Amino acid sequence: MKKIAVFTSTRADYGLLYWLLMELKISPLIDLKIIVSGTHLVSDFGSTVNKITDDGFIITEKIEMLLASDSNIGIAKSVGLGVIGYAESLERIQPDCIVILGDRFEALAMAQAALLMHVPIAHIHGGEVTHGAYDDAIRHAISKLSYFHFTSTECHRIRVIQLGECPSRVFNVGALGLDHLDRTKLMNITELNEDLGFNLSKPYFLVTYHPATLANEPVEDSFNELLSALDNYSGYNILITYPNADHGGRRIIEMIDEFAASQPLRVHAIVSLGQIRYLSVMKFAAAVIGNSSSGLIEAPSFGIPTINIGDRQAGRTCASSVLHCKALAKEIKLTIDKGLSSDFSSVVNPYGQGNAAIKISKVLESKTAYLAKKFHDVESFKQ
Repeated sequence: MKKIAVFTSTRADYGLLYWLLMELKISPLIDLKIIVSGTHLVSDFGSTVNKITDDGFIITEKIEMLLASDSNIGIAKSVGLGVIGYAESLERIQPDCIVILGDRFEALAMAQAALLMHVPIAHIHGGEVTHGAYDDAIRHAISKLSYFHFTSTECHRIRVIQLGECPSRVFNVGALGLDHLDRTKLMNITELNEDLGFNLSKPYFLVTYHPATLANEPVEDSFNELLSALDNYSGYNILITYPNADHGGRRIIEMIDEFAASQPLRVHAIVSLGQIRYLSVMKFAAAVIGNSSSGLIEAPSFGIPTINIGDRQAGRTCASSVLHCKALAKEIKLTIDKGLSSDFSSVVNPYGQGNAAIKISKVLESKTAYLAKKFHDVESFKQ
């Protein structure tokens, strides 16, 4: 039996990993180990570790590594603490392979620790491009540290191969988060109203905004532009979620709380919705607004517009329902107006239809991951 560890550090990656965890949990060929870290263990971000246990999973390791500071040096120090804690965790578990999703700095810390502890890595969502955040460099770095690759589109598969990874180890499985569309029972409006204590029967926007860590978008200024634009839509309620733990995130949280407190009947702020509530809210929203990858990957499957603000997601594959604008109030308003006046019901989602978890689990069951690998030259570079 293979011992497969899965790493999760945020509410977002856990939501995407849920159905893969379920597949690995029931597999007779897999001994599943779950390592939990990052914002899952921080009360300011909702202590979302409780959601994992509520879902029936057994947590193998809890590794605290986040400092209270979200400054650049605070983030760098957190990565250092993560490498230390993760190395000790891997020494205890001794997994045959560890699954890491995405491009967070917590994931980079785990990938570094895994490499040095001789634990092969299976990476999900490699090959994507987001020019406006250092996540872009982190994602490619994790790909180079990994043995197996599970990409969300064929374009991304080719890009991982372009990085020198052997094609036989790179699998286009589609976006893992879309498995929820077929396998998860979403909530209806009545259930959401009761659960959230907020009126979603009226038209509303779902807003999620994260710091753009490499873009020329000062966090406070750009988020103020978004809030100013939203003030033009008194006929719409606003459900706004907290950002991640990147540099500047805590200032956004302060501004969200101030904005919600000033308009309590119209604006509802929430630390974390969890995947089921988040997708349920998304399904009935008039538009998804902000700069979260969920607006590009999941939202098109519901046929609703995404107003993607600024450069954080610049370069990422998009459906025609994703409308881009600069972090300026006037442009945001014009783009929201365009989204609300357009019909996206027949949009095709480039990230697939939702069957990635089974594909990934089958590879992990049937193939063995190694540390040693050769650089795969594309034809144009071969001598």
